[in-house]
Amino acid sequence: MILFALMYAAFGVSSPFVPAFLQGHGLTPNQLGVLLGAVTAVRLVSGPLCGRLADATHARRTVLASCAALAALVALGLLSSGSFWTLLAVSMVHAAALAPTTTLADALALGAAGSRTEGKRFEYGWVRGTGSAVFILGTLGGGQIVGAWGLDSIVAVHSVLLLGAAAAVILVPETGRQQAGSAIATDAQPGGVRTLLASSSFRRVMLVSALVLGSHAMHDTFAVIRWSEAGIMPAMASVLWSESVAAEVVVFFVIGPPLLARLGPASTIALAAAAGVVRWTAMASTTNILALALVQPLHGLTFAALHLACMRLITAIAPSPLAATAQALYALGAGATTALLTLAAGRLYGSLGAQGFFVMATLCAMVPLLTRGLRSVVPRMQASGVGAVRP
Repeated sequence: MILFALMYAAFGVSSPFVPAFLQGHGLTPNQLGVLLGAVTAVRLVSGPLCGRLADATHARRTVLASCAALAALVALGLLSSGSFWTLLAVSMVHAAALAPTTTLADALALGAAGSRTEGKRFEYGWVRGTGSAVFILGTLGGGQIVGAWGLDSIVAVHSVLLLGAAAAVILVPETGRQQAGSAIATDAQPGGVRTLLASSSFRRVMLVSALVLGSHAMHDTFAVIRWSEAGIMPAMASVLWSESVAAEVVVFFVIGPPLLARLGPASTIALAAAAGVVRWTAMASTTNILALALVQPLHGLTFAALHLACMRLITAIAPSPLAATAQALYALGAGATTALLTLAAGRLYGSLGAQGFFVMATLCAMVPLLTRGLRSVVPRMQASGVGAVRP
């Protein structure tokens, strides 16, 4: 939990203020768009590459600690960067180092959860929920820090927290190394990506997660704009947004684990998708504050419950030596889809307005049918006791 707390505190402190920080260093809106677009592209490439490196060398902790420490040191370079090209170069290196940290941390946490004995019960959701909760605290703290010491101060705090996260990696066991000599360790060779993508179950997990998580693109980009156009004040918009994040934390900590145990991963994904249909239909249909307040907590299902279910499936489908690679591919699929749907959301909102949310609801409506092929994955894996990819 210490690792996740430090990592997500670093994200929470910096994420909301990065655009303002860059603008304060002289970037025009066009330059800011180019920089953020380049950073997104670098993240999509860096995550899978570092995941493969971590699996191939059986050194996930080392790669994670190195990436966190490098990101911390490179971030400090932003303080002395003056020109657009220097800021672009430093930002891209920082993004390349930072991108793998979440997927590698997930792989380590899931491995640690799976290796605990009955006397030391360990829930991945508790750790991930800690990250979400601390992200909120980091964001709130970041606002206070900026108000007291200016935008440059968040870079220093971000770096210190990442260095702390790099040091905290030593507290997490290196579960991948334990199985390095097993019969399935050969899957961690360069063909490992092909092995994962050859699994229909793994491809299906990537698809359903991409559809549900990608459907958030219009909300993340246009929800506040939609609310503002309807006369909802910024303070109330902030409350609505915070409500969804709070629901995410509650699901990770309290509701998610027993829900997953009762329904199973496939049915939990179907429930998350159904919640998405309700949520986006409401967003398309009304700006009534009471109605919005009732549907915003569905974020706990459309994100947190879905994420927990996908983590459970990935753990069952992918062999331990490919855990980091599987996490990176999962993040790549969701990230790339979200990026594409964000571009599409601009066109949809421009031409359809709030009715564009119906398109996001349609994406979620496709998911329950796609979960049928996942319903027997976990029982088959548990029955066989084999940590191999299920075709």
